[in-house]
Amino acid sequence: MEEEIKNLIKVCLMVLASLLYSYFIPNKLISKGKLRLLSLLPIYYIFTILPLYLSTAVPTALTAVFITWLGSFKLLLFAFDQGPLIPSNHDPPLSLTQFISIACLPVKIKQNQKHPSHQTHKSPPKLPLNWPTKVVLFGLLIGVHGNVIQHLHPKMVLIVHCVMLYLFVDIIFGGGIGLVGLVLGMELEPPSDEPYLSTSLQDFWGRRWNLMVTNLLRHTIYNPVRVFLEFQVGQQWATPVAVLAAFLVSGLMHELLFYYVIRATPTWEMTWYFVLHGACLVVENVMRKLVVGRWHLHRAVSCLLTVGFVVATTEWLFFPPLVRSGADLRAVEEFEMLINFVKERCQSLYGN
Repeated sequence: MEEEIKNLIKVCLMVLASLLYSYFIPNKLISKGKLRLLSLLPIYYIFTILPLYLSTAVPTALTAVFITWLGSFKLLLFAFDQGPLIPSNHDPPLSLTQFISIACLPVKIKQNQKHPSHQTHKSPPKLPLNWPTKVVLFGLLIGVHGNVIQHLHPKMVLIVHCVMLYLFVDIIFGGGIGLVGLVLGMELEPPSDEPYLSTSLQDFWGRRWNLMVTNLLRHTIYNPVRVFLEFQVGQQWATPVAVLAAFLVSGLMHELLFYYVIRATPTWEMTWYFVLHGACLVVENVMRKLVVGRWHLHRAVSCLLTVGFVVATTEWLFFPPLVRSGADLRAVEEFEMLINFVKERCQSLYGN
């Protein structure tokens, strides 16, 4: 564990050094475009190898998501003066603290807000309203996991893991937003919008689940592919192909993420999971246009069908690589170790 902590410190220092370079050299001295992109190539390489310095499942996964994936995509947009690292019109440039925080954490400043320094009445930033509830629920699931999970049917185990994955992602993203909001005094975009209330795949992927990833994929993959293809095949075909391209890239990035965690040859189930959802979303959009104004499902029914489809396909394609490698149990064990460590520290302090 001590060696892993040392490696984690090294990773953090390398991220900090990379972002200091990005802020002072490409940002200040190199104009947007190909030259800035070339100047950031070493940073993309560093971000790609960082998860390989770690061996525990959770820190490796978080580094892969926050730095290798999201951080690299943000810097890719930054190279062309786009994305969350570029302030909106009439706003001053980001400070060094803001640049580093936004680059390495899953946060995005709300586009319709003015810069904090221009505000006369600034309300304090808040965590999502149900964030503490999700933390408590996640802690309870971790606490009873070892004793209860062995008595459940394998299908029920996967459903429990689906719930835990959702809670974990929302807690981590929501916590990052709350922390950065408190430090920087900014109102930030929410990480998600209760995805279990989704009434369609478009609603789930486009407006409710993991909005930071959705936003980055929209600007780095969907928009460029759609604009390029519109001149080749027209908008009718460009849009569905761009949707599939975004889901394909998401699948490949998830394959890379899981490779970092399990260090095994990809089975490509993860890629097929996202390609399937992309294809189903395209079909859903076509069907919606055909039946618009004629009939529609009740919200409760469409919600049940959408969430059921997401859970079923997640059990089918998303979790098997993790279950076979034991990475899911490793992650739970790491959380149990963290909870026990916190308990011991609290008992020690209380005893003193």
